[in-house]
Amino acid sequence: MVVGKYSLLIVLLTVVFNPPAPKTILFFGDSLTAGYGLSPEEAFPALIEKELNKAEKKVKVVNAGLSGETSAGGLSRIDWILRQPIDIFVLELGANDGLRGLPIDQTRKNLQSIIDKVKAKYPQCQIVLAGMMVPPNMGKQYTDEFRDIYPNLAKKNNATLIHFLLDGVAGNAKLNQADGIHPNTEGHKIIANNLKSVFEKLI
Repeated sequence: MVVGKYSLLIVLLTVVFNPPAPKTILFFGDSLTAGYGLSPEEAFPALIEKELNKAEKKVKVVNAGLSGETSAGGLSRIDWILRQPIDIFVLELGANDGLRGLPIDQTRKNLQSIIDKVKAKYPQCQIVLAGMMVPPNMGKQYTDEFRDIYPNLAKKNNATLIHFLLDGVAGNAKLNQADGIHPNTEGHKIIANNLKSVFEKLI
């Protein structure tokens, strides 16, 4: 019994003085992830990191957002990005494809290829897919098919789905910059608050 208590004490001391390394969350996306028009600290990935680490250092966030990025562009640079170990991979791409009216099949294929590369390099990595939508002026068939890309890919890859990244922000002039597309500081705060629970469950 004494030995058992001693062993338990050793385990507890090990946990206290050698806490688990923080999990690395990689946000891979376009200008929305990059925080276009804002400082990196104001973008939602940094806000999520700050929120999740209030009590202790649980996560390390890497913002790999690039303004203007398409799914094809993301596919071309994913190998370089994956040189660093990651625990959670957040894929936020496709919006620029949709705004340019690129073929749905092409976008879907590129996103799947990115996911495949992540799984091959880090099999235990958790995948999060950020759903996007395009304006109705693209036509009903196109907008419907584009919206369905994300839930279909999430189901196929057993990934966590964020149904719409800009939920509660898109279309609200008070939460977006003058271009009406990119969220302002308040908009990014809402995105971070919406997503906080998603990552709390994953970590």
